[in-house]
Amino acid sequence: MNPLKRSLSLPLVTFYGLGTILGAGIYVLIGSVAGQAGLFLPLSFFAAAVIAGFTAFSYAELVARFPRSAGEAVYVSAAFDRRWLTALVGYSGAAVGIISAATIASGFAGYLNLFVVIEPHIVITAVVTVLAVVAAVGIRASAWTATVMTLVEIAGLCLIIALGSNHLWQVESIDVMRYVPRDWGDWQGIGAGAFLAFYAFLGFEDMVNVAEEVRDASRNLPRAIITALIFSTLLYLGVGFVAVTSVSPHRLSASEAPLATLAEIYSVSGRLMGLIALIAITNGALIQMIKSSRILYGMANLGEAPAAFSRVGARTGTPLIATVVVAALVLAFALRLSTIDLASLTSLVTLLIFALVNAALLRVQMTTSRPRGIIACPAWVPATGMVLCLLLIAAQFGGYFA
Repeated sequence: MNPLKRSLSLPLVTFYGLGTILGAGIYVLIGSVAGQAGLFLPLSFFAAAVIAGFTAFSYAELVARFPRSAGEAVYVSAAFDRRWLTALVGYSGAAVGIISAATIASGFAGYLNLFVVIEPHIVITAVVTVLAVVAAVGIRASAWTATVMTLVEIAGLCLIIALGSNHLWQVESIDVMRYVPRDWGDWQGIGAGAFLAFYAFLGFEDMVNVAEEVRDASRNLPRAIITALIFSTLLYLGVGFVAVTSVSPHRLSASEAPLATLAEIYSVSGRLMGLIALIAITNGALIQMIKSSRILYGMANLGEAPAAFSRVGARTGTPLIATVVVAALVLAFALRLSTIDLASLTSLVTLLIFALVNAALLRVQMTTSRPRGIIACPAWVPATGMVLCLLLIAAQFGGYFA
């Protein structure tokens, strides 16, 4: 059996992670967060970053201990040794990636209408086919493609920050106290915004699924996870700050393309941001497809999925059959699902996986010794991460932040 090629350096896997974290989220989600948090939008993003950070540190230690594909399934298997639980976590993670990629591919067709009108099913089929080919050619080619698109995404966000900063220099005075919460209602809005903003930080968990394609994974992947999370947080805070100081939260929340609205305020064509959003969406779909194929590959190696998924192309060094199956499922979902909102289900499954991963680290720390050469988290880190995930699940069920 051919092994996966270890082609990813620290910079490449970091950009890979940044691409999946930034994805399409910030380009469309910031308006929804503004609708909940109002002028306190940056605080919502900061709170969401803190919440995500606990689970990110848990992933960083676990991938250092177990640098293998199908990360979450491997961690749960090592901690609890329950085949049904391992299979459930693995297939749930793959399903989340497939549905996310399908939803993103559908969104691509909508954004493309800003430039040219083409039948959605033609656009979706073409996009998924091209991304499947890129994913199958090799992880290095995929990672370089994702890196280039990630640089474009970052450039778009930096452009907004630069334009907003220039705008602030022209303002005579800013009432800082407007952006300081004063009562319980303000904090409720921040909490509601954080609940939404949390999903703009998802993506660091996808990085562990390419562990067998990263050079010195036990050392490089933890660094890449934390670096990607910190950098995305700084970008989000910068964009959030210039957003609330440049345009009213109501106008931002009412816009279907909030960053394009911001760009137009700074006398920059909204179509430019629309183009960058298309690139962000494409990048997100590519990384989700890679993630799902690697989960199926890792599940097959664990004996929890058909052995065919573990077959690696001799020339490409990628799991070809798993990639083809994932692409077919993405295409099927994308062509069938249009207006159905699967975000809540996807988020719920992700939070359940996060809670289990934090619990798995606690279990592993209690039952095994720490390998030499890795940085271990204090037990309170995964414990806090698990509690926060369960609280967010309870809030979602209760509709508290709806």
